[in-house]
Amino acid sequence: MGPQDLVEVLKHLPTLDNPRVLTGVGEDACTFRLRDDLAVVQTVDVITPVLDDPRAFGEVAAANALSDIYAMGAVPLFALNVVAFPVRMLPLHILQEILRGGAAKAAEAGVPVTGGHTLDDPTPKYGMVVTGVVDPARVVRKSGARARDRLVLTKPLGVGVLTTALTHGRGSAEIEARVRPVMTELNRAAAEAMQAVGAHACTDVTGFGLLGHLRDMMQQSAVGARVSLARVPVLPDAWDLLRAGAVSQGTQSNYRLLRDEVHWHPAVSAEARTLLCDAQTSGGLLIAVPADRVETLLATLAAGRVAAADIGEVLTGPAGGLDVVP
Repeated sequence: MGPQDLVEVLKHLPTLDNPRVLTGVGEDACTFRLRDDLAVVQTVDVITPVLDDPRAFGEVAAANALSDIYAMGAVPLFALNVVAFPVRMLPLHILQEILRGGAAKAAEAGVPVTGGHTLDDPTPKYGMVVTGVVDPARVVRKSGARARDRLVLTKPLGVGVLTTALTHGRGSAEIEARVRPVMTELNRAAAEAMQAVGAHACTDVTGFGLLGHLRDMMQQSAVGARVSLARVPVLPDAWDLLRAGAVSQGTQSNYRLLRDEVHWHPAVSAEARTLLCDAQTSGGLLIAVPADRVETLLATLAAGRVAAADIGEVLTGPAGGLDVVP
C-alpha cells in the first residue's frame, strides 16, 4: 500500500469542513490554526524494532516521530509515548531502556515527554504523539513544489538495506555502528535551514522510500520530477548487502507499486531501482527549493553539519511523473 492508497481509504471518512484545519489527510502532520500568527501541529508515529539495542530503538523511534513536525517547518513542543509491549514475554528492563532512549532523544530536541499510553501486545512497538507550533504563513507543505525547483535530500539512502541485513544476521557490529547515528539524527537543523531559505515544499523519507515519497509530493504539487542516480547519497555497504539479498518486504512492495509508473533510463540497474524504493526508518528530508537558492541551502546545511545532496529537479507535469537517469 502506497501513500495514494492510504489517501484513497481515508477520503471515504467524513469530510473535514473546518477553516482552522490548514493541513490534514495527505500531509506529514495535521496543522490547526489557533490564531492568525499561530498554528498547532500534531503527528503520531509508531514503529517496530529496527535495531537489537533497546535504547537505540527508543532513540530511532523518537527521532522518526519528531521528523514529521520538522518536515512541516514547525517547532516541536512536547510528546506523549505510545507503547505496545509483551509484558509476560520480555523483561521490563527492556521497556525501560526503550523509554529512556526515547526520552533522551526528545530531550535533545528540547521536547519533554509528558505521558503516554501502553498496550500489552506480542510484538513490541514504540513511538510518539508529538505536538508543535508554526506560523500558519510558514507551514511547509508537500504540495508547494514548482517547476524548475531543485530537489535536496538530507541523509543517505540504504537504511532499510542495512537494518534488514542486521535482522537476518548478515550484518556486523560495524554496520550497526554506521546506521545507528543516521537513524537517530534529528531533522531539526535541516528544517531550520529550509525555513531560512524559503523552501517551497518538503516531506520526510520513511517507509515508502525515496521514490514513493517523491511521487506523492509531485502528485500533490501537480508537477513531475527527474532524479539523477549518481547524485543520490548511499550508505557504505548498502550496494553489497543489497546484491546479497538484504531487501525488506516493504521495499519490495514499494518497487512493485512504482516499477511501471517510473520512467527508468535503461542504464539504471535493477539494484539501483530497488535502492531508490528502499523503505527507510527515520530518513532525511526531501526538500523542493528554488534553483537560485539551492546553493545557499546546501551551504546552510553544511554549516549545520547536515549531510545533503542536490539529487534532481522538478519538471512541468504530468502530475507525479518521475524520470530516473544515471
